[in-house]
Amino acid sequence: MHDSHEHNEDNGIKAKVLKETGVNIAKCYQCGKCSAGCPVNTEMDFPPSVVMRLLQTEDPKLEEKLLKSFAIWMCVTCEMCYGRCPMEIDIPKIMDYLRERSLKENKVNPKAKNIVKFHKAFLDSVNYTGRLSELGLTIDYKMRSLDLFQDVALAPKMIARGKLHFIPEFIKDTEKLKSIFSKTINKK
Repeated sequence: MHDSHEHNEDNGIKAKVLKETGVNIAKCYQCGKCSAGCPVNTEMDFPPSVVMRLLQTEDPKLEEKLLKSFAIWMCVTCEMCYGRCPMEIDIPKIMDYLRERSLKENKVNPKAKNIVKFHKAFLDSVNYTGRLSELGLTIDYKMRSLDLFQDVALAPKMIARGKLHFIPEFIKDTEKLKSIFSKTINKK
């Protein structure tokens, strides 16, 4: 029989992160190299090293703060933190996990609403065609965000340079891709 302390450890955030991502957050010894190299850490409410420390505490209140934080949405998954980490901790994978939980538990930071809309528009574009359709992504995002006129002056230049195609390019087997999306969505 397990005592309550062991049971809590099995259900704590460290165990959840390890199970869902394969990343062991206990390996982080707070050297700070991830935060020092992060190109967007000054825009975050919690830089990467602090995110790691908050997860390590296993305090449910701090976990809640992370799920509601802006930091998890500001991460651009450039992997600079991962490349600099002496313990090779995949922080971008952890950030993805936290974003998915934040979405699932309806705890998205209000400042991140347009980031989430872009994220969904991007995935919808890839799900539909099998690759990114820049024009489709732009139209979908504009409709979701209702920010219809931001960057509109760039469109003619992008069309002239061949960056915005009117007809999306499809991969050969879109049904296989839709199956992958479906399995991933049903897993959550």
